[in-house]
Formats: sequence, structure tokens, C-alpha cells
Amino acid sequence: MAPKQVATPWGRAALVEEVELEQVAGERRFGVRVELLEDDAGEQLLRVAYTTDGTARRGPVTLRVSELATLRKLVRRRARLAAALGLGGGGAKRTR
Repeated sequence: MAPKQVATPWGRAALVEEVELEQVAGERRFGVRVELLEDDAGEQLLRVAYTTDGTARRGPVTLRVSELATLRKLVRRRARLAAALGLGGGGAKRTR
């Protein structure tokens, strides 16, 4: 199965890995998604978005500092994403 293609300001890119941290504020449910993308030239891009109902939205992303440990655990489960963020893992491909 081919990787999902997404639009970026630099053109199309393949979704390599992603994690999503679910959040709750009162009655509201949403999430923070961190995605590792790769363009046709092999350059890696990192995209961070907030989500509602599973759909990525534009705008600022806000995390509680207390949620960072959980986000790090999620990211470390994805070797290439972890390596791109300097959190261990050796799977990231070097570009330029």
C-alpha cells in the first residue's frame, strides 16, 4: 500500500509516521498530531496540528507541559519520527 500523500506549502509529501495525543478540556475533546513527512527528493518535514473529530486543523497547537512526557512516549514508538526530533531511534534518513 502506498503511503498517504499530503499537501504542504512545498508541494506533495508522503506521510511516513505519525502520533496523536488525545486531550480533554472540560467537555471538549481534541488532539495534537505530530507527523513526519517526506517529499519526492527525500527531504523530511515535520508537521504539528491540532485535531477535532480526527481531522487536522490549522492554528496554534497548545500542550500542557504535563502532557509532554506522554507525547515523548508516543513519538519514541515511531523510530524515524523519534530520530527526526532527536529522541532516539536510528531510522531517520539523512537529507541534505
